Amino acid sequence: MKQIATWIREVDEPFFETVFRAYPDIRLWNARSGVVPQRIHGLLLTGGFDIARDFLHQPVPDPSLIQDADPGRDAWEFALLPLVLEQRLPVFAVCRGLQVLNVALGGTLHLDIPHHDNLKFQNLQSLCYEKGAELQIRAVNSSHHQALDQLGAGLEIEARCADDNIVEQARLRDYPFCLGVQYHPERDPLYKTLFDAFVDHIRRTDP
Repeated sequence: MKQIATWIREVDEPFFETVFRAYPDIRLWNARSGVVPQRIHGLLLTGGFDIARDFLHQPVPDPSLIQDADPGRDAWEFALLPLVLEQRLPVFAVCRGLQVLNVALGGTLHLDIPHHDNLKFQNLQSLCYEKGAELQIRAVNSSHHQALDQLGAGLEIEARCADDNIVEQARLRDYPFCLGVQYHPERDPLYKTLFDAFVDHIRRTDP
């Protein structure tokens, strides 16, 4: 059975459990609630609160902009991600996960994004995709407090919010599968193609 390392908040667990029922040959190991095995086949970076100040590569002029940070989670994700990238294992980064990916690659964040934190996911945001982006969903349930600013090394933008140009999708260049989205594909079957692509690459990894 192929194994994915992840860190999932309790509030998000039901969504991801529903998604991965479609892939009975794949097992998620949630580091929040237990030990992750040494041998994994991919990494799922999920949503959550802000990255702690000590892990950022930028000044934080107002510490109150960093909301509900979890340094323990940050330490786990920022330690594991470089090892996963070195092995060229599949990575799927969701919301905060895209921000973690960007920061790990040396990028920076907009620390406070107004009008993007619709927690009820009622208003879909339209996206404008770059030419050549393979996985396209025109309207997404984006809800977040922060967003990408300067891109980390190797990241390329695939889509922006049509209303305010915020980065909503990015991919690591010249890498088998490393996709990050600022929206929440775990919350609606509309986005199953994204998980299908991730799982397909997981299945191709060595035993």
